[in-house]
Amino acid sequence: MKKLLLSFAVMALFTACNAQKTLVLYYSETGTTKTVAQELQKQLGADIESIEAVEPYSGDFQKTMQRGQREMQSGETPALKPLKKKIADYDVIFLGYPIWFGTYAMPIATLVKENDFAGKTIVPFCSFGSGGLNTSTDALKKALPKAKVVEGYGVRTARVAAVAKEVDRFLKENGYKEGTVEKLPNYSEQVPVTDEDKAIFDAACSSYQFPLGTPSTVGKRETADSKDYKFIVKGRGMDGSESISTIYVTVGKEAGAKPEFTQVVR
Repeated sequence: MKKLLLSFAVMALFTACNAQKTLVLYYSETGTTKTVAQELQKQLGADIESIEAVEPYSGDFQKTMQRGQREMQSGETPALKPLKKKIADYDVIFLGYPIWFGTYAMPIATLVKENDFAGKTIVPFCSFGSGGLNTSTDALKKALPKAKVVEGYGVRTARVAAVAKEVDRFLKENGYKEGTVEKLPNYSEQVPVTDEDKAIFDAACSSYQFPLGTPSTVGKRETADSKDYKFIVKGRGMDGSESISTIYVTVGKEAGAKPEFTQVVR
């Protein structure tokens, strides 16, 4: 009976979402966020539009970061080209962006400042080097107090090949797409890291361009496709003070699969 009621609830949620008009609206600097946006549009059958700056960013990582940092420090936001779609026409907006300095890219700052999102459901999605979904979602909630900002989806640029499968799960789990997926198990309780666990962590994280810290404890879970690790990691912040982060690592079960870290939550 419980399973039957759950099925009815999922069907009702999907029917309600399907009746709403949905827009995939995104800014992409290098093309990774665009890849996610196009996959969302494909699986949702939604409208889609890209956000464009009047003065485009160069595409060069260092120059883009320098300009972005200058804009953030000065409070200046980049001018945007007018949108072709009208935000007022949509109920649900999947809002996408790359992560810059731990939050959404500067063109999104302009977008949320200059447009009315009151009453809209905002589903964030982003691409990043290490993490930033949680911090950017929190920033959107503060910037858009009259909108409903819900749980979103994020992917490391290094793992963009996983987008289609992960987006399918995300949309079904959250009722945006018809279908069901097997519920993922909870992680085990945190226990001290063993030498074997440390080797998994190092294999996943040691090649990252910035030091991510040293794992102290780990929780684990096993799914049909992978073995996953949730590491609690001690490191140093930008100011040199001690910091604690959570780093998620996955190891696929296919032959030759290597450990990959999926995100850092600070």
